[in-house]
Amino acid sequence: MAHIIVVGNEKGGSGKSTTSMHLATALARMGHKVGGLDLDLRQRSFGRYVENRRAYMAREGLDLPTPDYRELPEADAAHLAPGENPYDHRLSTAVADLDQVCDFVIIDCPGSHTRLSQVAHSLADTLITPLNDSFIDFDLLARIDPETSKVTGPSIYSEMVWSARQLRARAGLKPIDWIVLRNRMGAQQAHNKRKVGAALDQLSKRIGFRVAPGFSERVIFRELFPRGMTLLDLRDLGVENLNISNVAARQELRDLVKTLELPGVTVDF
Repeated sequence: MAHIIVVGNEKGGSGKSTTSMHLATALARMGHKVGGLDLDLRQRSFGRYVENRRAYMAREGLDLPTPDYRELPEADAAHLAPGENPYDHRLSTAVADLDQVCDFVIIDCPGSHTRLSQVAHSLADTLITPLNDSFIDFDLLARIDPETSKVTGPSIYSEMVWSARQLRARAGLKPIDWIVLRNRMGAQQAHNKRKVGAALDQLSKRIGFRVAPGFSERVIFRELFPRGMTLLDLRDLGVENLNISNVAARQELRDLVKTLELPGVTVDF
């Protein structure tokens, strides 16, 4: 069976689609068969990223490792079981189709609470939650005392993940490996970084996730999107000498893949 990686967070702008695309491309470049689904049916940033990649490769005559991205199939009412939710049916059909041909399936969730996102979290073998390094984003995970910086209790997103874990446990499935990814850590915001880090460390022990450094804020990510390219494709685009920022970004991606500890994956890029 394919290993399902869900990239989720109920807040937009945290880097979910960038994380999804770079992880999918990294795994594909290492020889794994990778499927992709985007559950943000309106914005479709992950889907648009892959479409841009396919279009650019066609224009330039390139053949680069690319995830097998699929749209969710429409639900035929005649094929729905009594009382079955059509969105559940669409997602389960898409995952079942990819499961037959892929080693990994990456599911990018929308930046809001939806039925599709909720069901996807219950399917996750690995859950990646990108988080901007601020207490605004942290508030989705937990409530915090403003005077003591102590965690007072889980918040809406953590409760949803807990529900997904309960569903998996009742179904006899293995626990979700949950990784919170600290994106956009500012080099000059040492005090804020320490406070967020301490709060995450406290919360991780309380509700069970691992913390990993993610991607810094870099212009290169915004520049690559229109062509559907990633940091790992730069040399295929004729960039022979990577600048310091690009080298650092590749190392961030390498560290992320290592931290995920995915089955059968040896980092070699």
